[in-house]
Amino acid sequence: MNIAEQIADLQKQVEALKAESAEDLEALRIKYMSKKGAIPQLFDAFKEIPKEQKAQFGASINQLRQAAEARFNELKEQLGGAASHAIVDKQDLTRTPDPIELGTRHPLSLVREEIVDIFSRIGFTVADGPEVEDDQHVFSMLNFAPEHPARDMQDTFFIEKEPGVQKPTDILLRTHTSSVQTRVMTSQKPPIRVLCPGRVYRNEAISARAHCFFHQVEGLYIDKNVSYADLREVLLYFAKEMFGPDTKIRLRPSYFPFTEPSAEMDISCHICGGKGCAFCKGTGWVEILGCGMVDPNVLEACGIDSKVYTGYAFGMGVERIANLKYRVKDLRLFSENDVRFLRQFESC
Repeated sequence: MNIAEQIADLQKQVEALKAESAEDLEALRIKYMSKKGAIPQLFDAFKEIPKEQKAQFGASINQLRQAAEARFNELKEQLGGAASHAIVDKQDLTRTPDPIELGTRHPLSLVREEIVDIFSRIGFTVADGPEVEDDQHVFSMLNFAPEHPARDMQDTFFIEKEPGVQKPTDILLRTHTSSVQTRVMTSQKPPIRVLCPGRVYRNEAISARAHCFFHQVEGLYIDKNVSYADLREVLLYFAKEMFGPDTKIRLRPSYFPFTEPSAEMDISCHICGGKGCAFCKGTGWVEILGCGMVDPNVLEACGIDSKVYTGYAFGMGVERIANLKYRVKDLRLFSENDVRFLRQFESC
């Protein structure tokens, strides 16, 4: 077949081109118009045509190329219109015209992340542990006596190993995130500086001021020569970062099985500035956390030499901090997923 016959044959093929989809059209473009397609190859054969015939065949090849481009554009427009109609046909005309609103982070998540961020600036890393725990990590390693009230069914959710067995087992829902601290102390060597956020469970009646589950953030620092003064300065730093630079703290003697000495920490009421109001019950102070030096018995139970290392620990309720920060009076609002309540934190 000479070049004239090739041009005539390609002209008929171009006029008859059809495409059912964008994929078909792309395949046709590659076959006819790409660098190695049928039409560009004619220009390679054009070099062998006698000089006196070049003008005639050159014009014919250009006309063929222009006809092919026009046909491809026509098919492209047809496919584009069909796709648009298909999209319209699939639209749900009964759907509400209102846009889908974006959600917001939960207030407890906001507070927890802020607490973690504050302590991460001074070297604390986050540690995690299971919510279903054993007695060893929740109580025994933390110096709880066998007859301690916290082990009683009234305070702790125990899990039965077999259906119908009434006697409590050593498997339970953790009552505090201190269980994470015992796991860290038994798996890592000092120095240890960790923060343990998480959900905990206690067998309590649900009310505006109490719930059967809530959230804690506990901290632990163990190293050589750690003192009570270190604990006080860390907690003062936290209070100022969380509640403002004018915040003051005070430590009151208390008792916890796993720390000695132990204390509860109050902050100056950030609502009245310490002058006294209904929120702080006229005292000017609000309690926010418990703390103390890690009891040597706890260190030894976890395999850490108490003659070489000392440490401090502290723990706070995330709901408690959220109440102070956002003045939420009912704890149940944090777990009811009421959209009206959650929308208040969209700008946070």
